[in-house]
Amino acid sequence: MVSPKEPPAWQRVLLKLSGEALAGDDKFGIEGDILTHTAQELKNMLEVGVELGVVIGGGNFFRGMSAASQGMDRVSSDYIGMLATAMNALALQQALEALGVSARVLSAIEIRGVAEPYIRARALKHLSMGRVVIFAAGTGNPLFTTDTAASLRALEIGAEIMVKATRVDGVFDSDPEKNPQAMRFDRLSFDEVLQRKLKVMDMTAITLCQENQMPIQVLDLHQKGSLMKMVKGEPVGTLIMDRPES
Repeated sequence: MVSPKEPPAWQRVLLKLSGEALAGDDKFGIEGDILTHTAQELKNMLEVGVELGVVIGGGNFFRGMSAASQGMDRVSSDYIGMLATAMNALALQQALEALGVSARVLSAIEIRGVAEPYIRARALKHLSMGRVVIFAAGTGNPLFTTDTAASLRALEIGAEIMVKATRVDGVFDSDPEKNPQAMRFDRLSFDEVLQRKLKVMDMTAITLCQENQMPIQVLDLHQKGSLMKMVKGEPVGTLIMDRPES
């Protein structure tokens, strides 16, 4: 673990969690052990001085685009998806607080009684006080993914890096869950991601990060210690930035 006297490689981090990353083998709902593991990993990051914001998806409960493809109105289905992200956010908040970590849920759509409204200044205050800030309900607008919400929140809070934590160890040239011969990239430029049409995040999110020089780290949430390796600046998963090191 990083020495308390040694500053982390990244001081302020925006972590993007997919809803599916919290689910078990059934890929639905929340697996308690995975939730606890995730909360512990986040606590470890805080203990070495990282200021942490989290954007969480809702695909383990509901996917707006999938519902829309089956005939549901896209706008309505996206709002349902936003509520799914709020359920995950509240679950993560409770898991963190069970470990003694102070966390706040800020929602882009108003959900009185369970979450604070998203206000940038409030988010920054919570971060400065050492609290984990969990951003729920995406951007609050339909037709935008939680990937785009993560890019937006990362820029709004002045994060130094956006980390996408998934079920696979980085970016591959094909789906590693379907192709065991898939090749993993250690480092990529934004242009390479766009030209190869690699399925890292949606193109809006990628372009937003590229235009604002926001590096993206893609790693396996379930690999113990992967987030701490990232914090220490050690090679893990795939790093995407304009001028990747050779």
